[in-house]
Amino acid sequence: MLCVGGKIVSVGTTKDALRDPWLKRNRKKVTEVDCAGRVVTPGFVDSHTHPVFVGPRLVDFEKRIQGASYEEIAAAGGGIRSSLEAVRKAAKSELSAKVLAALQDMAAYGTTTVEAKSGYGLTVESELKSLEAVREAAARWPGTVVATLLGAHTVPKEFQGRSRAYVEIVAKKMIPQVARRKLAQFVDVFCDKGAFTAEETEQIFAAAEKNGLGVRAHMGQLSETLLWPFLRFNPASFDHLDHVNKDDIPQLAKRDTMATLVPGANYFLGLKEYPHARRLIDAGVPVALATDYNPGTSPTISMPMAMSLASTHMRMSAAEAMTAATINGAWALRVADRKGSLEPGKDADLAIFAVNDYREIPYWFGTNRCEMTVLNGEIACGA
Repeated sequence: MLCVGGKIVSVGTTKDALRDPWLKRNRKKVTEVDCAGRVVTPGFVDSHTHPVFVGPRLVDFEKRIQGASYEEIAAAGGGIRSSLEAVRKAAKSELSAKVLAALQDMAAYGTTTVEAKSGYGLTVESELKSLEAVREAAARWPGTVVATLLGAHTVPKEFQGRSRAYVEIVAKKMIPQVARRKLAQFVDVFCDKGAFTAEETEQIFAAAEKNGLGVRAHMGQLSETLLWPFLRFNPASFDHLDHVNKDDIPQLAKRDTMATLVPGANYFLGLKEYPHARRLIDAGVPVALATDYNPGTSPTISMPMAMSLASTHMRMSAAEAMTAATINGAWALRVADRKGSLEPGKDADLAIFAVNDYREIPYWFGTNRCEMTVLNGEIACGA
């Protein structure tokens, strides 16, 4: 594989490469990486993460161990709302440093493209600050970051009982400012029991569309929400999908909206049920995998771990998990024209694993076999 200027130029055999006139002339100037006895994959595309937070939620962790549910923890003042105060008080530089550290950790596991959401500020000022922190971190990381406004993560405490008033702020203040300052490519909504209603989600999607931003949504994590009414907004992805109406599945199969599954959240929440990946895949619905990296329900940066959970708990083959973690993740972020596969013309995003067979990547769970990562042509991890 020959990479020049951050792009993949050619892919083929060593024999063919050595015949290439350009390579013959420039071989001494080229950095050669011998991958004999290794597996080279496209860099992982982690299409659902929440990296803009200050610290872990250990009280939630303890309460969950004692048997409290997600809803009970939220009602007791834990959950998403417990992260708000720290983010609101934090300097942008502190948040940027946290995001950059997460991106660097992700790269060490083979991830080269990351979707990064805001959502732990939930005021106009703190959501803008969070997205500015993402932009600053992205500028200092050789990989690729796709930013998402998640102002509609939950209804903040000061708007309890007045969710419509908060939705107005998201739709009429947050989204226009984010679009004007080009701080995000997408708008996300947590549409579920205890969060935002379908009607409120449509209002936010309409505002995103009006301001030229793409949409995606947390759907069906805690309860079932009909998906087909949202398809008119051409969402890039519906994420979680633990609960899906059977009549929605044929509709999804006809669209390019990705079903992004995040089994790390099910694992960390101690749930017995996982998303029904087989039902979706067998019906022709494209499936992506992501870590859902966040402080409350999925504190992992490892895409190989997400792949392992997908195989053991969702019955996805290693090939399906690899596809879901690379090219399908790229489709979920609408960057498949340049990410997610190893072919000429695409960005030079590669992960090199110290294994003999790609199936070992999800097989060795809880460990890191990634030996080197190349992000847009730059060797960032490993030798």
